Amino acid sequence: MDAPFTAVARAKLNLYLHVVGRRADGYHLLDTLVAFAGIGDTVAVRPAHTLALIVDGPFANAVPTGDDNLVLRAARALAAAAGVAPRAEIRLTKTLPVASGIGGGSADAAAALKLLSSLWDLDAGRRTLREVAATLGADVPMCLEAHPVFAGGIGADVTLAPALPPVWVVLVNAGAPVLTAAVYRRRAGPFSTADRFTEVPADAAVLAGLLATRRNDLTGPALAECPVIADVLAALEASPGTLLARMSGSGGTCFAIFATDAEAAAASRNLAAAHPRWWIAAAPLVGSSRR
Repeated sequence: MDAPFTAVARAKLNLYLHVVGRRADGYHLLDTLVAFAGIGDTVAVRPAHTLALIVDGPFANAVPTGDDNLVLRAARALAAAAGVAPRAEIRLTKTLPVASGIGGGSADAAAALKLLSSLWDLDAGRRTLREVAATLGADVPMCLEAHPVFAGGIGADVTLAPALPPVWVVLVNAGAPVLTAAVYRRRAGPFSTADRFTEVPADAAVLAGLLATRRNDLTGPALAECPVIADVLAALEASPGTLLARMSGSGGTCFAIFATDAEAAAASRNLAAAHPRWWIAAAPLVGSSRR
């Protein structure tokens, strides 16, 4: 059998997330800085006579495999846009927790779009992939970029962000799925303003300082929906070397920023020993922007 095309669908982190408005149709408008961690699910595609999805990995049981699966939707949407038959075997190794605010399903779909474009030998430029991605959900276009971007609108309007310095992160999820719609329903009060920056942070401490003047506006609503997130944030904030601790997306994964890999690794080990039921991972932040 032909060797598969393979890619890592990296975890998405909202370094800050401001809710800046709401459309008439109910969708909220965002201003967010998104970056990606050096950890993720693995997606592999190979030729087949039909379209099939195989899911394995530690979180496989939490992944729906029916027609609504985002990876299958991505495959069918790309095939329709290109005028080809959707024929491929797709294997998803699910190592990121589901419904956790780090864009796992969206990153999987974005990786599938790139891989299937190669497998089917499509002349699909980045613009075509972006157009298909935009039909699949607000997070898919930013995950298609897979490098630091600012995202606006409902999340699909992406522009390059400044390159980020070497940074290590520890990601923690207590195992309680958080539904994005439920968090947004709890959001109340005035809207924030956009707060993008243009400077290239010199190091991890400077980046943390910039982020500290911003926030994740969904943290309060997510805490009301899933109180254990407060325990995760407290544990990260108490870890030696933490420069900033924050929730990603609509929760419930939180992350802490560290200046060195040694500090991040030590924090990960200590947290795992204290909270053996939590999902914990240390990884570098992928900070290089394409210019």
